[in-house]
Amino acid sequence: MDVEQAVNRIRAIRHFAPRQLPDEELRAILDAGRRAGSSKNLQRWQFIVVRDRDRLHMLATVGESAAHLAGGATAVALITPDPHAPGAPLSITWDLGRAAQNMMLVAWNRGIGSVPATVHDQELCRAILGYAAHEHCQFILNFGYPAERRLVDRAPRAGGRRSLDEVVRWDR
Repeated sequence: MDVEQAVNRIRAIRHFAPRQLPDEELRAILDAGRRAGSSKNLQRWQFIVVRDRDRLHMLATVGESAAHLAGGATAVALITPDPHAPGAPLSITWDLGRAAQNMMLVAWNRGIGSVPATVHDQELCRAILGYAAHEHCQFILNFGYPAERRLVDRAPRAGGRRSLDEVVRWDR
């Protein structure tokens, strides 16, 4: 699958088959995140990989729509300096988004689905994962083989995105 095809066909997968990700697949996904460009090449991220089923169930409680984390094969918590701290540059979240998209596209290319979860309870997430008080986890990516293969092969639905004319302005 080429890059444009992956971008045009990727979809959020929330239901996963009960199958672990092979180490080589997971390493490729993590490496894609590591290789993302970042402002001033600061690479202000750490990735906490969670495969333990009990810990995945605990993580499913850190956000309003995080329940899907209990059913994934592997979660990757995206850890950064606190982007809400005084003087924190906006580039922290921009860079993290680039790393996340890289991981999700490489996973999709390998037949692995993904979906992000937003962390709403920082203290609970910190207690589960053990990251430092000065660090922040706003998003956790959930990865796994889709429970329904047809979701991967299905063409994008008509009307799923606003038209190009609706989102693009020229010159002003």
